[in-house]
Amino acid sequence: MIYLTDATVRYQKEQLSLPNIRLEQGDILGLNGVSGSGKSTVAMLLSGFIFPSSGHVCTPSYDNKKANPVQWIGQHPELSFNPKWTVLKSLKESFREQDFIPLLHNFNLKEEWLPRYPKELSGGQLQRLALLRALLPTTQYLLCDEITAQLDPITQQSIWAQLLKLSKERNIGLLIISHEKALLESICEKIITLR
Repeated sequence: MIYLTDATVRYQKEQLSLPNIRLEQGDILGLNGVSGSGKSTVAMLLSGFIFPSSGHVCTPSYDNKKANPVQWIGQHPELSFNPKWTVLKSLKESFREQDFIPLLHNFNLKEEWLPRYPKELSGGQLQRLALLRALLPTTQYLLCDEITAQLDPITQQSIWAQLLKLSKERNIGLLIISHEKALLESICEKIITLR
């Protein structure tokens, strides 16, 4: 289980209070709110990128030699890839080829894209590759921060169907962050709205 309790963080010149959040493996939790309400901050706290000013955050411990069991996929995939590395090299940094090749088809990704550099792919292609890279064998929680916002509706539907299927098969807890309340209502068990 990962959770956030009585947490506050410094945002610009203000102290931002965040809601209590609890996510267990297999849960599908939605997080909604206007821009600047702290949605991405919650993801950064739960994935260990930042720490709260006060309150508690609990995430699974892990050996530094292994990947963090909490993976955060941000809304700007171009920032998550090294521009000097091919996509294949970035994927191999995370896990073995035999672990990700079978997942390519699930997310409508082509093997011929792997030798390319990030600038040679579209934002939608990069976002799906970032999602693939986060689905390590060790992933227990996936924090999805507006991950389908820049994709067309058919691709969005396909990705969410595959992600929900994988979540169920592998018992992965999903925190789905989105401005789209209709999306959250269609796939989440519970929704928290940040004010």
